[in-house]
Amino acid sequence: MRHELRVYPDVDALAGAAAQYAADRARRVRTRHSPFTFAVSGGTSPWLMLRDLAREEVRWDHAVIYQVDERVVSPDSDLRNLKHLRASLATTPTPVVAMDVDDADLDEACRRYADELPASFDLVHLGLGPDGHCASLVPNDPVLEVTDRLVALSGPYQATRRMTLTYPALARAHHVLWLISGADKHDALAKLLENDPSIPASHVTAATSLVLADRAAVGS
Repeated sequence: MRHELRVYPDVDALAGAAAQYAADRARRVRTRHSPFTFAVSGGTSPWLMLRDLAREEVRWDHAVIYQVDERVVSPDSDLRNLKHLRASLATTPTPVVAMDVDDADLDEACRRYADELPASFDLVHLGLGPDGHCASLVPNDPVLEVTDRLVALSGPYQATRRMTLTYPALARAHHVLWLISGADKHDALAKLLENDPSIPASHVTAATSLVLADRAAVGS
């Protein structure tokens, strides 16, 4: 997949540019009958992006936010992506379709979430880990081989299991927006841009891929 790279001085500038890009994608479909569909990963930079996006002139009543992944932790944990996602969008009326990681039957929760996904996403946000993971598609995890489901569970990673969109679900994206910051991402970013198959992130496919990175990540 071909990636377009844009470089920014720091994470705040990166988040602001991402918010503007997402707002532009939303405005392009505002006259369409169906809503703007935006799937968001966990991390730090996405909350800054959504904070800035909430200030943009977007038809929030014509948008739906989905989760790309979620940790199986208690609802009040600071590790819970949904907690930060909702806080970032608190000033908007946009509905968030949440992954139900509180269900006692997580496999059934995966199936229910898959049933709620749209036929395609207008935009999917992804981050990149130092180990080359994206969403919760982590190296050497059996979830990387899942091709018959849109949503699945990862094994333990950094002490928690995760619910995540799989590669087939991410392939429903018309546009992928990567937000990558920090010097610890330098090697993984280089591999992503080279489509190095040794990292999970390189196996994501979409019609277009825009990589927004800060100078620390690109090494300049």
